[in-house]
Amino acid sequence: MKQLIEAIKSGNLSTFSSPAVKVYASSFTQVGSISLLLVRTEAGKKLIAVGEGDLYNQLNGEVVDGGKVAPLSHENRLTLNQFLPYTAPQAFGTQVATMGLGDRLGIAGPGHIQTIRGKDIRPVLAQQSIRELALTGRTYEDVLDAAAYAVFQEGYKDGYGADGDHLKKEEDIKYALRLGFTMLTLDCSENINNTIESLSEAEIAAQYEQLPARLRNHYENRYLETAANVPGATLYYTRQALQKDVLIYDAAINFMEAIFRKYIATLDRAVDFEISIDETATPTSPEAHYLVANELHDRGVSIFSMAPRFCGEFQKGIDYIGDITQFELELASHAAIAVHFEYKLSIHSGSDKFSVFPLIGQYTNGLFHIKTAGTNWLEAVRVVAKVNPSLYRRMHQYALEHFAEATAYYHVTTDIGAIVPLAESTDAGLPDYMDENNARQLLHITYGLLLQAKNADGSKQFADEFFQTLEEQEDTFAEGLRYHIGRHLELLGK
Repeated sequence: MKQLIEAIKSGNLSTFSSPAVKVYASSFTQVGSISLLLVRTEAGKKLIAVGEGDLYNQLNGEVVDGGKVAPLSHENRLTLNQFLPYTAPQAFGTQVATMGLGDRLGIAGPGHIQTIRGKDIRPVLAQQSIRELALTGRTYEDVLDAAAYAVFQEGYKDGYGADGDHLKKEEDIKYALRLGFTMLTLDCSENINNTIESLSEAEIAAQYEQLPARLRNHYENRYLETAANVPGATLYYTRQALQKDVLIYDAAINFMEAIFRKYIATLDRAVDFEISIDETATPTSPEAHYLVANELHDRGVSIFSMAPRFCGEFQKGIDYIGDITQFELELASHAAIAVHFEYKLSIHSGSDKFSVFPLIGQYTNGLFHIKTAGTNWLEAVRVVAKVNPSLYRRMHQYALEHFAEATAYYHVTTDIGAIVPLAESTDAGLPDYMDENNARQLLHITYGLLLQAKNADGSKQFADEFFQTLEEQEDTFAEGLRYHIGRHLELLGK
């Protein structure tokens, strides 16, 4: 450690070399007379501080050879945020493209940053839902800590966001905002009436007539008597379609407004407020999108982005399923509506939708928000398949045995029978499973079960070995992310 401390003091890291210590040279930074460096030792990653001053004093750690060796703790992350503002998340607003890079493992951040650095798009590195936290056994503190330390490790100073993703409950909204999350994705699914689509015309009309006359007159005057004027969008309201949209979305619009007024409008800092209406029983028509957006606009609710449910299927971990011609027609209207109301169109479950990425980039004029998450987990699994075939085989078999359990959380159309049996695959062929849609979805949706699985003695069945493998293959994992996420960006025009 003494040689490393001396190298940090001199600012010449090339004078230090040790097989037991990996130096992340991009992290080297100075704050006044204090020098900071991130390294990985046999005991894990550590923050090394050398010098004198408030930053040095506030870091919790052990003084060794004239320097301080600090753990990557939550408390030390807060100290870094205070002295190095670029390590804290920020809101981006609507004038730059953004990409949500949900890092379920807390180790994908460096690869994500390497991929997005220098591109005309900004990363939302911390992006997790409460459901994902439960499945991974993490907290929002963990998620923010991992993102901030990744930013410090890479010396990335262009800004990153933190998204409390798909939040439904007020206590979860308060939790995320209290910690400093800079984006909030409001999941309105529990306020959207999913029973309406299956009703007959007469049943819809009967339910609609039960609404207050004032409410019915409001919607009819606005959408049947007055034509919508949105350049680039094709919008045509029929009485029946309007009745259905009102029944489906009116309560959700009230919910959106209530959350905005209570939690967003009262904040003393900027937060990117996204509306999610994508987790519904039926696709969001352009007319329904316009109705929601227009009502919010007239109520003074400012939003960063809106995520409709597009036609076709945006399933986890695989390409778009559906009629691309129809998707393009509706996308043009959805994008035009977003432009009209001055927010960004948001694409959820955006991982691996390669066939429609060029259209998204084109119709949004490169100004969009797109969410990915599980695809970085799959790249981690690919690394395991390459270098630790025994672990991969055990994980794959466990996923097969617990697949039905995982479908309670995700909608997929996976054909388990189409997956090549493990016994028929050589070790060298195991990574090929990550190129086959059914196997991708199998491993994608079982991530939480795999990470939480325990042996009879209470030890982790896979997680410890999994993370150890990824730690040893850190550069390989980052390389895989640069290629895979890089392909997303290229097709999106970034």
